[in-house]
Amino acid sequence: MDTILALKALIMGIVEGLTEFLPISSTGHLILTGSLLEFSGPSFPKEKVDVFEIVIQAGAILAVCWEYRARIASVLAGLFTERKAQRLVINLIIAFLPAAILGFLFSRSIKEQLFNPVSVAIAFIVGGLVILWVERRNKDRMSMASARIETVDDMTPLDALKVGLAQAFALIPGTSRSGATIIGGMMFGLSRKAATEFSFFLAIPTLFAATIYSLYKDRALLSVADVPLFTVGTVAAFVSAFLCVRWLLRYISSHDFTIFAWYRIVFGFVVLITAYSGLVVWAE
Repeated sequence: MDTILALKALIMGIVEGLTEFLPISSTGHLILTGSLLEFSGPSFPKEKVDVFEIVIQAGAILAVCWEYRARIASVLAGLFTERKAQRLVINLIIAFLPAAILGFLFSRSIKEQLFNPVSVAIAFIVGGLVILWVERRNKDRMSMASARIETVDDMTPLDALKVGLAQAFALIPGTSRSGATIIGGMMFGLSRKAATEFSFFLAIPTLFAATIYSLYKDRALLSVADVPLFTVGTVAAFVSAFLCVRWLLRYISSHDFTIFAWYRIVFGFVVLITAYSGLVVWAE
């Protein structure tokens, strides 16, 4: 295994884990990081990099599975006997479908048109503005009444569908899957904690399905020689995501998402300015 390539895979894995569950877009950060690192090349072509970026998401999801292992075990144990467990699973299926269907139909054209640093930067800025608007709107509402839905167990199938439709916007790179589901959930009446936890749970079927589909679809591109590199990225994503999830759950207990909005806006403008000034040559 090439040492330099392995180091780049390690960095990509860390970036994936740190950004997957924050409302700042893991896909967007991977595109930008891969561009800066010149991750794709003769020994690791762009097509294989695309698979790598999807597969290492499994490491981040395993971190969520570990953090919520008791809740997941409880849901699985009560799947055929407990109404609460059945309702959560049904809601996750409903929320999963919009992005799955639209992704299956349009993923190729989205990758061809929008998987580039400038498009990501624009999505960063727009997403940041949306977060600022929702946070201000949410504060005005919270001053008058509490959230309509305090826990994920209070959600109805219609609530799940609305969050699922919000998640579909994350097919646009730079939008952020977690940002779309959390901010969308808050718009539709979920408390910050409920929206964040449902985003975590929804990530499990969404990202595992994306990983399995990508491995199956692009299996001809991969070989046994790729296993060490993919393992490095996946393990790095697991460790960094585990630390990030623990931190985020503490953070949202006393903070809003405004800081992430400003980060998105500033970072987006930095990418645009450096791209158009020629200070950084962002690879497509």
